[in-house]
Amino acid sequence: MEETEPAEPEEDAKFAPGEVIHDVATVRGMYQNWFLDYASYVILERAVPAVEDGFKPVQRRIMHAMKEMDDGRFNKVANVIGQTMQYHPHGDASIGDAMVNLGQKDLLIETQGNWGDVRTGDSAAAPRYIEARLSKFALEVVFNPDITEWQMSYDGRKREPITLPVKFPLLLAQGVEGIAVGLSTKIMPHNFRELCQASVAVLRGREFQLYPDFPTGGLADVSNYQSGLRGGKIRLRATIEKVDKTLLVIRDIPYGTTTTALMESIVKASEANKIKIKKVVDNTAADVEIQVQLPPGVSPDLTIDALYAFTDCEISLSPNTCVIIDDKPRFVGVDDMLRLSTGKTVRLLERELEIRQQELEEKWHSASLEKIFIENRIYRKIEECETWEQILETIDLGLKKFVRIEGEKLRANDTRLVLRRPISEDDLTRLTEIRIKRISKYDGFKAEEYIQRLDAELAEVADHLAHITRYAIAYFEGLLKKYGANRERKTQLRTFDVVTAQKVAVANQKLYVNYQDGFVGYGLKKDEKAVEVTSCSDLDDIIAIRRDGTFMVTRIAEKTFVGKDILLAGVYNKNDDRLVYNMVYVDGASGISFAKRFLVSGITRDKGYDLTKGTKGTKVLYLTANPNSESEVVAVQLSDKAPARVKQFDFDFAELAIKGKGSMGNIVTKQPIKKITQKSVGDSTLGGREVFFDSTVARLNHNGHGRYLGAFDTDDTILVVYRDGSYEVLAPNLNTHFDLPNIVLLRKLEPDTVLSAVYVDGETKTHYVKRFRIETSTLEKRFLFISESKGSKLLAATAFAEPEVEVTLQRDKKADKEKEKLRLDQFIDVKGWKALGNKLNYFKLHGLTLLTDEGPEPVRREAKKRGAPKADAPADAEPTGPVDVTAEEVERSRELLKRPKAQLGLSF
Repeated sequence: MEETEPAEPEEDAKFAPGEVIHDVATVRGMYQNWFLDYASYVILERAVPAVEDGFKPVQRRIMHAMKEMDDGRFNKVANVIGQTMQYHPHGDASIGDAMVNLGQKDLLIETQGNWGDVRTGDSAAAPRYIEARLSKFALEVVFNPDITEWQMSYDGRKREPITLPVKFPLLLAQGVEGIAVGLSTKIMPHNFRELCQASVAVLRGREFQLYPDFPTGGLADVSNYQSGLRGGKIRLRATIEKVDKTLLVIRDIPYGTTTTALMESIVKASEANKIKIKKVVDNTAADVEIQVQLPPGVSPDLTIDALYAFTDCEISLSPNTCVIIDDKPRFVGVDDMLRLSTGKTVRLLERELEIRQQELEEKWHSASLEKIFIENRIYRKIEECETWEQILETIDLGLKKFVRIEGEKLRANDTRLVLRRPISEDDLTRLTEIRIKRISKYDGFKAEEYIQRLDAELAEVADHLAHITRYAIAYFEGLLKKYGANRERKTQLRTFDVVTAQKVAVANQKLYVNYQDGFVGYGLKKDEKAVEVTSCSDLDDIIAIRRDGTFMVTRIAEKTFVGKDILLAGVYNKNDDRLVYNMVYVDGASGISFAKRFLVSGITRDKGYDLTKGTKGTKVLYLTANPNSESEVVAVQLSDKAPARVKQFDFDFAELAIKGKGSMGNIVTKQPIKKITQKSVGDSTLGGREVFFDSTVARLNHNGHGRYLGAFDTDDTILVVYRDGSYEVLAPNLNTHFDLPNIVLLRKLEPDTVLSAVYVDGETKTHYVKRFRIETSTLEKRFLFISESKGSKLLAATAFAEPEVEVTLQRDKKADKEKEKLRLDQFIDVKGWKALGNKLNYFKLHGLTLLTDEGPEPVRREAKKRGAPKADAPADAEPTGPVDVTAEEVERSRELLKRPKAQLGLSF
């Protein structure tokens, strides 16, 4: 045996003097070498795909094995696994799982049998029961042995591809997920058609955008996708259909979850009292259908938001596009990855054309020599030759009389055929192998046609090589045309609004208040002094105002002490700028009574605040909370001991400005007050609330996002017209989910709104025009205003005062098509909503275009609102103390409030 050199000791190792140490390996050295070797192996050979073909090694070996087995028929997956094990150094389980994953993507492998379902989470049948074969797409796009780089398999017995020559952005089409040592990759799947179109855009030098498309469908918010790089995020939502007030149906699920897991999350949220449901049923078969049944009285819109907030109906995915480039892991965005793939495809196409060109040139060369050899009877000259060398020399001399090499000196009247390369010994040998039977049946005309076809194909290939970009564009367009059918986008791209838990938390508790002892909470049910006030959720805040004019906001709990002698308690919403408190209090120091109207904002939880001057003996005499800033008229009765001659008078809160919680208020009287009683409730002094419709999220809002619908008072409603020919009147609820793709018209319903519509009757195929006012008052109920016959269709609907359409018509069988403009308000008078309408008496109506929109938009007018705090200053910032208002200003305010808003010309 050879002696080995002693290993060099590590710097931090200590040894005894003279001690000889052999083969020492420290932990640090082992970590640096073995662990890093293992990590590199996992990254490069198992978990992360290569950018060249988009395959992990096991996937590449499966595809290679299936190509070797391919005979056009299905093969048992167990057989494919066995064939792949000749190349793959791991067991059959990893190969089987990877193959099922490829088959479920429905792109490279045609499947037969039970391959599982990514929507339900059902696993595939055993490999011996299911079959597979390569798809036509895979055979065309993935393989070409002539341009494939090969290597030996792990045991040295077989040859396997280093990478496959994939001529398509396969990695982006299929997506991939892998966890290695120290890094991971998560590339989202993208739409086949969009990838082809994006590759064409790259070749044409145009801009493009790529967003994920998931096989499970659903909704996706990709506003933070960031091209799939680290730090990006995709929000996915299930598609939830509101069938009626008691039934929601989930039609699609977010990618990465299953129907079973989704149902379990819904049940779990229900058991935790986060949502209220009656029952959840999974009817998934060919399509996903999960029914969520609601108990009576539960809002379906709020339940939809709650499902997104508390269940797997909404999830987030964090992409991480890590691929192997030049044997190193790289983080590349999907846009750059597509450019890399498209450039690689162009190079592969160019290489295939070059190979094809070489093959055609060889065929042309051989066919040309054969034609000359037979037609000029050169084969007869070799009969007298005695040696092989003489035979080859004779044939060579005979051919040179009729051919020349490109670049060779021309003779006078030279008609020799120009060859693309010199004649080789193999060419001469091939000519000697031609049989006499073939020579006797030789057809010179057919041979010339064959050579001409080769010339034409060579010219075509040369043209493709000279215009390789044009050829590549045609290639991608060919893929789109050949394989793009039934591959439309499944995932709808939307922008989601953020659903907060506090906003949609179900009112699963009851708020009780012990006014005398000063306790609030949902655990006071057994307290004899406690009174149920309202419903609340576990996430709500509670406001409690005491008789001494102080208040506190605290988080809901079973039992919380907020101070004795509570006057008013309820749920507090910090974002509610319409809840106005009307209050009258008597100052303890001066005995003067003040009235004030105030908002409660800018508070700190569990901190005490004072609504009065804070003097000893101050007492609240009257207090109400008004959800829509309603004013009040109260009757003030003075004490019998008051020296005033008139001991009872009315006080109108509408005369007061709405200020902050710290304002002093206006003087009501300096005399002692016996009692105050409410006489009447007035209108909202803040006027109608501005409502906007954001078509991006299909929701209403008060924040100025989207189209302005108008200023809404308490009884104002919204008119929605649907594509099925029905209309619905709704209250302006911010929680309503609007089915935007099926909406034709959405606007504020004014008393004078006239709806004009054109529709076709499904039974008679007759076109009708009708105009009507909305006569129904029932909210949240659809009314069909076109024919109930099957196939009836609404063509146009507008609320414009002078609606106009352009019709493409044919007056009789022999007449040509013509266009005509039609004023609907001049064609028919306003009738009832159930009326059939007037016929459009044309032989045939080929098309209809609405020339006017849905009606003029309401105008926003900036008006300083009397009694409202300034928009650019918080209410609490206003100075305290009485407001100096002249009698003329008060009288003018009263007159304005009595006039209709339409006369004021204001939009509150």
